[in-house]
Amino acid sequence: MKSKYTKLYIFLAAFAVLSVFGIYKLQDGKPSEIIANDLTAEEEIEEAIPVSKEMFDINISSFNVTENKVKSGESLGLILGREGIGNQTVHNLIQLSDTVFRVRNINVNNTYYLFHNKDSANTLHYLIYLKNKIDYVVFDLSDTLKVYNAHRNLTKTIKYATGTINSSLSQTLLDQHLSILLSHKMEDIYAWTINFFALQKGDSFEIVYEQLTIDDTINAGVGNILNAAFVHKNNNFNAFSFETPEGWTEFYDENGKSLRKSFLMAPLKTYRISSKFQRNRFHPVQKRWKAHKGTDFAAPRGTPIMSTANGTVIKAGYTSGNGNYVKVKHNGKYTTQYLHMTKFAKGIKSGKFVKQGEVIGYVGSTGLATGPHVCYRFWVNGIQVDPYKQKLPDAEPIKKEYVEAFEKRKSDLIQLKDSVFTSI
Repeated sequence: MKSKYTKLYIFLAAFAVLSVFGIYKLQDGKPSEIIANDLTAEEEIEEAIPVSKEMFDINISSFNVTENKVKSGESLGLILGREGIGNQTVHNLIQLSDTVFRVRNINVNNTYYLFHNKDSANTLHYLIYLKNKIDYVVFDLSDTLKVYNAHRNLTKTIKYATGTINSSLSQTLLDQHLSILLSHKMEDIYAWTINFFALQKGDSFEIVYEQLTIDDTINAGVGNILNAAFVHKNNNFNAFSFETPEGWTEFYDENGKSLRKSFLMAPLKTYRISSKFQRNRFHPVQKRWKAHKGTDFAAPRGTPIMSTANGTVIKAGYTSGNGNYVKVKHNGKYTTQYLHMTKFAKGIKSGKFVKQGEVIGYVGSTGLATGPHVCYRFWVNGIQVDPYKQKLPDAEPIKKEYVEAFEKRKSDLIQLKDSVFTSI
């Protein structure tokens, strides 16, 4: 008898542990649900959306609404179980959500709302999970279970900003209480022409961009940059956004020349050149003079390393000198190599096609390296050269059939900038 009760207690204890962590989904009678992820930066919500009379297209006056945040170790099953929802109903909801939203992707600290009926039983009618400030998932627990994606009303307002660099682009934006995302977006636009780590005091910029708001009241960040102008080292760099009929959005200068080049200026978004291509350099590890046929970019360990152009990985491996490295063949003429990585990006191996700007690894100090950096090497027709002394090809200019449409777009953007500027 004692043995039987002991087994029962062990079973109940085990089930309790599974219930605490929400790891239960009825599948062939066995619990198998995965708990929440610990954080996905792009989906983390720092501020909950204020509750309003009409919220998520639901009249909240019919419900008692409570706001919560996903805690570490929680899952959809655990949250619903606390609300008295049975295992079979949880299972059915998870099955319904498979083609809508993978419940394992709920993130710690993201907000969710519980809508309880105003009845004596306080029955749960909706659970709404916020993927971000705009998009959400509705779990409808009425007589007919439903799971669907939805989004809040988003408004775009055209804004204008200008500034003069004193230290960095990001600091100049912060000094004006502007979003740091504008810095990232400008760095993407000018990735082929401007080294933002080497900006000079007195450089300046103008941007026309979209400010996003939810329901006309809640700040949802910045949208697209429509038009930009950057003065760097007394050179003017204009950028006009243009969407082709195929749906591609590119940036062109005033002459219809693409700002995109065949190669990025560097394999890192933010960097410092710590050693240039040299025919004779004193090696800091080997303590002897030898050629340095690469450009070293110092950056914090773990900084993403990008392929500077489209191409195919022909080697992803390790040697005692190079450490972890990736070599990419771009065509019959150009090849690049990236050394001393701490690790490769997921899926990077020989034969993998990579796009320009795609992350292929992360900055480290493997091999013969004194500190975290990436050594960027460049071949032209099989000969290692300094890429910054080469005349590299530009991307294709605006297609002839789109020239007229681009000229109109450019004219419209100039007028838009003037109108927004004068309204400040």
